[in-house]
Amino acid sequence: MNALPPARRLRVAIIGGGFSGAAVAWHLAWSHRPAHLSISVIEPRPLLGGGLAYSSKEPAHRVNVPATRMSMAPEDTQHFARWLTDSGELERDADAIWKNGDAYPRRRVFGRYVAEHLAPYLNSGVVHHVEGSATRVTRDASGAGWTVHTPSGPIGADIVVLAATHPQPAIPAALIHLAEAPGFIADPYAPSALAGIGPDASVLIVGSGLTSADMVAELDRRGHCGRILSLSRRGLRSRGHPDVRGEPFGDFASAPAISALGLLKTIRATLAGARAANVNWQSVFDQLRLQGPVLWAALSPPERARLVRQLRVFWDVHRFRIAPQVASVLDRRHAAGTFDTIAARLVASNDEDGSLAVSFQRRGQTRIETASFDAVINTTGPAHGQALQLNPALSSLAEAGLIRTDQYGLGIETSLDSRAVGRDGRIITTLFVAGPLARGTFGELMGLPEVARHAQTVATEIARLLDTPATISANAARGSVTS
Repeated sequence: MNALPPARRLRVAIIGGGFSGAAVAWHLAWSHRPAHLSISVIEPRPLLGGGLAYSSKEPAHRVNVPATRMSMAPEDTQHFARWLTDSGELERDADAIWKNGDAYPRRRVFGRYVAEHLAPYLNSGVVHHVEGSATRVTRDASGAGWTVHTPSGPIGADIVVLAATHPQPAIPAALIHLAEAPGFIADPYAPSALAGIGPDASVLIVGSGLTSADMVAELDRRGHCGRILSLSRRGLRSRGHPDVRGEPFGDFASAPAISALGLLKTIRATLAGARAANVNWQSVFDQLRLQGPVLWAALSPPERARLVRQLRVFWDVHRFRIAPQVASVLDRRHAAGTFDTIAARLVASNDEDGSLAVSFQRRGQTRIETASFDAVINTTGPAHGQALQLNPALSSLAEAGLIRTDQYGLGIETSLDSRAVGRDGRIITTLFVAGPLARGTFGELMGLPEVARHAQTVATEIARLLDTPATISANAARGSVTS
């Protein structure tokens, strides 16, 4: 096959410049002949790499895994840790180092690390930051190319990568009457979202995961000392890290379970073995995370759906742990009687002249309780199932039949090589999905190590097209039937 002519660059448009999109751009520019690439990253934030997760300026918002496990380069686990030391960030943030020596820096610091590593390619012109949001994506009539529409003008591309951010949490139906109330916070990560909450205010946090924990830590840092109630269906709080980290424990991949129930039994048996061996439960879940793709692949679609429906919430609170600095705030507030978590379902709400009345039913009880709060914060988690409706670029592709929601409601359906699958089941050869939106195909694809590896894989798939440019037009026009 003929190589790409020197005068012709492969044009790659990446929609979303958070960690997923920035990591794809970096791997392409760093590892795959940048002279033959023109990479445009469409992102409304002024810096690439931060996204929703790593742009927060709030000092209490910290990365939730040790710095030694966060890296843009999957083969170099110390990549971020070295930068962190060399940059002097640890000297400016004494609280970043936990008592066991692990570093949990502020989230915006990780975003700056990603931005600094992309900077040389932005300066050289290999990567272009289009500051804005993609409003629509169209495929050329020939099927050989794409146009990404933005407020600053159209961007032509041979390859499009969908690396959009998580959709904002949907407002629960029971809280819809509070949507316009001054004390209701729909987007907890909006700048100064909590600034209007007074020190003695009573606060309801809907949700009990990582974002809920962030809100408690931020309120505490701001001097809040009133009561905080966290409410979720199961009342499960995100777990913390062990004081001493161990090696991953157990073997789930040699004979992977073929049912959700079988996997649950294997996990319970492995946890019992870990206790007998004086190994912490976190080591078991670390092994589950590492072997997650094998486990997901072994399950049939109905068993995957059952796993998501019945066990996902338990997985999330054990897998996605909170930084020990944040956990210590929650523990201190709970001991002081100013923070509690309950299992309950929302029933109704009402804005009574600034006092937000919320009715709920505790798990296992029939009585409906009503309590009044000065502020209600929605932390129910990203609305992954609505991504194709809420994001205009994704919506335009869905309407054209070029993408579809995966059958588990986690994101966009893809092939095993991360290409989007259209409404008719055909693979769209030049349309890729990077990051959490592809987890319906790969299973565990929310943690940063997994997202970094996936970004690298997507970049490698794109780079292969550098050697086969003549096939792009034909394959894109006819598509490929999924197996």
